[in-house]
Amino acid sequence: MANPFDDPDGRYLALVNDEGQYSLWPAFADVPDGWAVAHAEDSRDACLAHIEQHWTDMRPRGLVAAMEEHAREG
Repeated sequence: MANPFDDPDGRYLALVNDEGQYSLWPAFADVPDGWAVAHAEDSRDACLAHIEQHWTDMRPRGLVAAMEEHAREG
């Protein structure tokens, strides 16, 4: 069986977690705990475009907050 994440004709979701990290996810699979749908079922290209548009900072939110706190204290 081919990797479902690589199927250009598959249907996907764009997921996001509490840390602001995104994931491409096959629409047929259950959304894992800790993740929420950020872009409803759509083509692979559309979901990847959504992720690219919205995930502009790859750092987890917790790291961003810690770095900002450190900068304020410094």
